[in-house]
Amino acid sequence: MKRSTILTLLLLNAWSILAQDKPKWDVSNPAAGGVPYRDVEFTTSEGTWMCLDVSPNGQTIVFDMLGDIYTMPMTGGTATCIRSGLAWEVQPRFSPDGKKISFTSDAGGGDNIWYMNPDGSGAKQITKESFRLLNNAEWIDHEYIVARKHFTSSRSLGAGELWIYHITGGDGIQLTKRKNDQQDVNEPCVSPDGRYIYFSEDMYGGGYFQYNKNPSTQIFVIRRYDRQEGKIEEISGGSGGACRPQLSPNGRWLSFVRRDGVKSVLCLRNLSTGEEYPLYDGLDKDQQEAWTVFGCYPGYTFLNVGPEKGAILIWAGGKIKRINFGFDEKNDQVQRESVPDIPFTCNVKTKVAETLKFDNKVYADEFTALAIRQAATSPDGKTLVFNAAGYLYKKNLPDGKPELLAGDGNNLAFEPSFSPDGQTIAYVAWNDETRGSIQFSGSKPTLRGLKKHIYRTPSFSPDGKSIVFKIQDGDDEMGPALTDKPGIYVADLNGLDFPRFICDGGDNPRFSPDGKRIMVQTGGALFGALDKSLKSYDLNGKYEKVHVKSKYAHSFILSPDGKWLAFIELHKTYICAFPEIGKTLDLSADTKAIPATCVSKDAGYNLHWSSDSKKLYYTLGDEYFTIDLKDRFAYLPGAPDSLPGLPEAGLKIGLTLKADKPKGKVIFDNARIITMEGDQVIENGELEVTDNKITYIGKPRAKTDGAAARINCKGKTIMPGLVDVHAHPGNFRFGLNPQKQWEYHAQLAYGVTTQHDPSVNSEMAFSAAEMLKSGRMIGPRSYSTGTILYGADGDFKAPINSLDDARSTLRRTKAWGAFSVKSYNQPRRDQRQQVIAAARELNMLVVPEGGSFFHHNLTQVVDGHTGVEHNIPVAPLYSDVITLWSKTKTHNTPTLIVNYGGLNGEYQWYQNTDVWKKKPLLNFTPKHILDERSRHRTMVPEEEYQNGHILVSKSCKKLQDAGVNINMGAHGQLNGLGAHWELWMLQQGGMSNLQALRCATLNGARYLGMEKEIGSLAVGKLADLIVLDKNPLENIQHTESIRYVMVNGRLYESETLNEVGNYSKKRTKFWFEQPGAQTSGAGMSHTCHEQKCVCGH
Repeated sequence: MKRSTILTLLLLNAWSILAQDKPKWDVSNPAAGGVPYRDVEFTTSEGTWMCLDVSPNGQTIVFDMLGDIYTMPMTGGTATCIRSGLAWEVQPRFSPDGKKISFTSDAGGGDNIWYMNPDGSGAKQITKESFRLLNNAEWIDHEYIVARKHFTSSRSLGAGELWIYHITGGDGIQLTKRKNDQQDVNEPCVSPDGRYIYFSEDMYGGGYFQYNKNPSTQIFVIRRYDRQEGKIEEISGGSGGACRPQLSPNGRWLSFVRRDGVKSVLCLRNLSTGEEYPLYDGLDKDQQEAWTVFGCYPGYTFLNVGPEKGAILIWAGGKIKRINFGFDEKNDQVQRESVPDIPFTCNVKTKVAETLKFDNKVYADEFTALAIRQAATSPDGKTLVFNAAGYLYKKNLPDGKPELLAGDGNNLAFEPSFSPDGQTIAYVAWNDETRGSIQFSGSKPTLRGLKKHIYRTPSFSPDGKSIVFKIQDGDDEMGPALTDKPGIYVADLNGLDFPRFICDGGDNPRFSPDGKRIMVQTGGALFGALDKSLKSYDLNGKYEKVHVKSKYAHSFILSPDGKWLAFIELHKTYICAFPEIGKTLDLSADTKAIPATCVSKDAGYNLHWSSDSKKLYYTLGDEYFTIDLKDRFAYLPGAPDSLPGLPEAGLKIGLTLKADKPKGKVIFDNARIITMEGDQVIENGELEVTDNKITYIGKPRAKTDGAAARINCKGKTIMPGLVDVHAHPGNFRFGLNPQKQWEYHAQLAYGVTTQHDPSVNSEMAFSAAEMLKSGRMIGPRSYSTGTILYGADGDFKAPINSLDDARSTLRRTKAWGAFSVKSYNQPRRDQRQQVIAAARELNMLVVPEGGSFFHHNLTQVVDGHTGVEHNIPVAPLYSDVITLWSKTKTHNTPTLIVNYGGLNGEYQWYQNTDVWKKKPLLNFTPKHILDERSRHRTMVPEEEYQNGHILVSKSCKKLQDAGVNINMGAHGQLNGLGAHWELWMLQQGGMSNLQALRCATLNGARYLGMEKEIGSLAVGKLADLIVLDKNPLENIQHTESIRYVMVNGRLYESETLNEVGNYSKKRTKFWFEQPGAQTSGAGMSHTCHEQKCVCGH
């Protein structure tokens, strides 16, 4: 055999092996990606949110249930499953000739339109979108369909357009154009002659999607598109809206759904006269107030029964209803005649994945700091300085042990910067009471005229004679700026002049390489604008130049010689050549205009250059990376013949910190103790805590230990601390950490001893968590997913198109300290499954955004997600969903406080209580926040809440009774008190008081994999507990009567959070307790108006 032939075969074999290593992900067979599934079977005669249709000959009903498609005779009976498997398939519709059934399926990766024969055979995919996904298809004739195409921008809910497709496939043709990216068009239906396409459209005022819409006004209207003339006209709307249109076979009648009070009513419109009639008010609640990606109501159909009679087949109450009606020509009235059920039984055979569940350690005596921030390398390359847990540390490279540089019980220290000679480090110091300052380590230059402000990011000039810094606006975390002119300033060191104002916008100021200009960045970093830039000004703040603009790139760092630019785009780190061109460079990671390359495998933060511009440094978690330019650009002198791969790991920084742990014993006497160990309640009991663990619980013992602090709890109740698994305690931001974060204090004062934030800026959440763990901050135990895996547009989105992408994304968040990750509306199911597979490999939990998409929610349950965040928008849930869910270990955190598909549950408590007067809330929340949220209130009848969050809560009760654990998550709506509202709302749905308390304690601990150490009161568990003046088993609202709270063995008075027991320590003052702070508006940005997570609440 010739050598060339052998070489060719070897290459082909190598290619074949690589191809086998990366097969296309199969939604129907994720086990190939390491996801274990098992068979599940059960029988049900109830269904939830079922779309249905009837064959043209009137003999066969087709419907969906739990992602499978069934048929049965018109008379009902046991249904035949014609399309089953892991792929989620819904919305079946017969073609006009009855020879095909169209349906929505994610079998190809994401939701697209398919069709099959009536027996389920011959399935073919029509549309093949990977991002602009489709659903709600309707036949125009036997060749063409019309379907809703989903468009998203910066908010993942998106909007729809109607597109027409030939059944052989293709790109389709647009019929309607969305008016914005947040208000939906959906639910097409076609007139019998094929000329008109009727559809529903969100016309609510404001031009964007809104929560808490008023369903008694007009939300959706019905419009129609004329296929002959291309015109659109409005057909029906008004009070209560109009949605899910459907036409009678003779084209005379248009049926639709309208809200009347708290009822969803099926109505008829005579298209020739315009008269409208209510037909049936027993429908389930429509979804006009929610995100309507799959429609406001399930699809249904007319039956062809004659000219003077009519019948509609529709799902309601978990059943298939036949609504028979007649038309009284004489009195011009529609009369409903009967509403019989068409009985069905489904023998469900499906698969569910093993739910992701891993144990997580709560307490250890020491820990490795992972939230490494603001790293800076000395000019000689021998020293690394960085922030961790609120203090500054220095490490002699490469093998030195980190040592404390700055920070103590009086001041935190942040944002270090070396002078050019390496002899001085400038940094920001912060104290909640005395405010901020710029300090120096090493030599001690002086700065003239610096007052109490919020200082940020000092940086030296190339000659070391000046520094540039930012004075930040005030905000709800740090307090007022105490200046009417925040912005960028330059100050001469050891000079007589006051700092010079440069500009009022921008971040991260730096001197240009020649020292003659000030470089600033605009557009923010993560969660910022999508028009970012790198600008500069002269030293007098004049002559602005825009050097770079970009949609996603941020954190621009120019090399000292000015020839290279480092930046971050969609979490990864890049370097590009930076020629002087005299105009703005339009930059992106995939630029082909200049040499550019990625220099991080997963991510990189804290970018900075070596003094000779030959190396870039960055960190990820506790690893420090050095990138040599010649190893990344082959054309540079000294570059190797073959460039090495990206570094798999960096140098370990190796900062080990001691965890805070108190000393001594505390004994609680004469208490009622709700242990959460089964149904155990100990009357007149004793509980002993030694250091940070429970060492005795039970009946009273003889008092022999005189050294213990004793708390007389006669008439009081002890229960485990609350576990808020969906908290947002103020970290959706950048900047400095305060010494006291008021949201953490409010949470702790109201008994929340563990909180988990599933949508946040990683840097802020994990740095604060390590401050808490080390005892440098007071608050609950704090955990987070870090930055979400966002599926829509944004500078923080997480593109996932392979299992390797998912692995990289999860490694990035795990490096910060995350043990959980939030998959946030990744649009395709294959993406969501890949996240699950990667998490299984990395021992991480996946807590996805519910996103108000019913069908996506159920695929999350089936595919093994740890839980579903937010409520299922459809309520009530019926036995099919309850039974399927109960076959898994997937939890639900309904966050009734921001109830999807209705009014926020919090409105009921604002309406009925004087929130602005409550203590200890006022002690730990800025007054303007309480006033703005609570003094002017939304007032609605009680039945609106019954039809809103309480309706959802009743489904939560069904789930919990079936063994599906419901968690308490208060969404950061009103930190502290909100956790109790959420707990009370779970009880409103019918849970017993003890059930609701378990949801707020042990269930959450189980969800986080921490039930071995927290969540119940037992010997050997960590001492997280609350002492109540009243008994919550008698009245659930007695949970608010907190006297003491203990976290990790430290005991605090609830009203003051002064430490008591074995210690006596008064807390210091918040900014809003300082004289004049509550009324100071100078430089103040009231972040209480800002959303607390990307869901928009």
